[in-house]
Amino acid sequence: MTTTAADRAMICSADHRASSAGLAILRAGGSAVDAAVAAGAVLAVVAPQRGGMGGDLFAIVQAGPGPPEVMNASGRTGSGADPEILRSEGHLRMPIRHDIRSVPVPGCVDGWLALHGRYGRLPLAEVLRSAVLHAERGFAATPGLVAAVASAAGAPGAWRPAWADRPAGVVARPGAARALRAIVDEGRAGFYQGEFGRGLRTLGRGLYRASDLAEPDAEWRRPLGLRAFGHDVWTAGPNSQGYVLLLGLALAEGLGLPGSPDDPAWAHLLAESALAAAGDRAEVLHEDAEGEALVHPDRIRSLRSAIDPVRHWRRRGTIVSADTTVVCAVDERGTGVSLLQSNANGLGSLLFEPRTGINLHSRGISFGLAPGSPAEYGPRRRPPHTLVPVLVTRPDGALRAVLGTTGGDIQPQILMQLLVRVLRHGASPDAALAAPRWRLATGLGRFETWRGRAPIRLDLEDGAPAAWTGELPGYGHLVRAATEDDEFGEAQFIEVAPDGTGLRGAAEPRTPHSAALGY
Repeated sequence: MTTTAADRAMICSADHRASSAGLAILRAGGSAVDAAVAAGAVLAVVAPQRGGMGGDLFAIVQAGPGPPEVMNASGRTGSGADPEILRSEGHLRMPIRHDIRSVPVPGCVDGWLALHGRYGRLPLAEVLRSAVLHAERGFAATPGLVAAVASAAGAPGAWRPAWADRPAGVVARPGAARALRAIVDEGRAGFYQGEFGRGLRTLGRGLYRASDLAEPDAEWRRPLGLRAFGHDVWTAGPNSQGYVLLLGLALAEGLGLPGSPDDPAWAHLLAESALAAAGDRAEVLHEDAEGEALVHPDRIRSLRSAIDPVRHWRRRGTIVSADTTVVCAVDERGTGVSLLQSNANGLGSLLFEPRTGINLHSRGISFGLAPGSPAEYGPRRRPPHTLVPVLVTRPDGALRAVLGTTGGDIQPQILMQLLVRVLRHGASPDAALAAPRWRLATGLGRFETWRGRAPIRLDLEDGAPAAWTGELPGYGHLVRAATEDDEFGEAQFIEVAPDGTGLRGAAEPRTPHSAALGY
């Protein structure tokens, strides 16, 4: 793997078809946001297991001097959401699969339209054209899509055509094509009040009112930022867990990291910083949380003082992963965007809007059911979110990088390792992405949060430095060699040259179809 170089514009995504669509938009004079939306729409068609029209979206955009802007397109629950009913049925946690109550109104399409409305330079029809053509004319199914569709076998309304067991089969998605054309022709009403919206309300059986789908959930927000390693790192504030990344970076910067990432102390200090930053996430992360308070200097000093530079603090907790996709783009004018779309896990709830076949996410699983908890499930609420879009600027405000990763709860951990390698150690994007990773994990499976149930171990990816494997147990870590089935995130990274001319980028090498393209 090598870093892709470009003189003017670049896009990175998890699928070469999405990157190609975005590159075509950039060449046609479209903005980085146009390109990211085009790529996100293609991904929604050809890789719906990664996130799409039935899921949520977060993005961060910088277009000129000053702080970037955050697009929060995480949907709200329906007006009929009632935690008492779930508790009366014996639920202690939100249902994970096959339950419409874990499906907030999907925000992705609202996010596309809001992004395009503010930063788009090409007509929406042109931006979505490649996605429409893939859906109408068909595309080659990847093994990942086939596996995801197989996992949904038997689900109510499941989209499982005859090609499902043939990875080389040509796939057409006429329902998705109709939904995309409705968006082009009628705007958000064509989607939320059209065929998809009507089907969602039917599935909800009173969970969603017409008013729940009438107004956009997408909102422009101020970013949450923090100075670390000589740069300003920006991300989304609550209900995103972005503060965990910023807090972890601030903690690590003050711990005297060794000069080489191969040093076991490097992995230990970063892991302890990540653990300290996220240790109380279940208690403090909710839609009304104050992001600035979560990264306040006093809180940073207090948490840093509790980190032992030579010993792991054996807290207990559980950590999850989830399924997301990332698009990063920079255009000729220097606008940069990191965009994330997510279902929460695979195809999400394994429920499908029956008219269009669009799979529905399950982001509601992040709500709690404890009465009175700040993230308690209830009507018209946003769930805590794992999506962390990231943008880095130099001290003078100039764009340095856009990046993002998949991985659910481990997103801040992966992003920390990438940013420290690039900002502290001067690694290139491809070297940072290819380097072996660690992750905090437990053996309790997915869809838990930091709730203090099991010892946290340190999983080491294949190829990790021998010193990590040999010496980290001496720090008190429960070290485990990861298997090929363990997830270590799928990241995308674009870096801008100091003088603003020239781009270096890389797509995740762990993803077989990813592509970084530019010109």
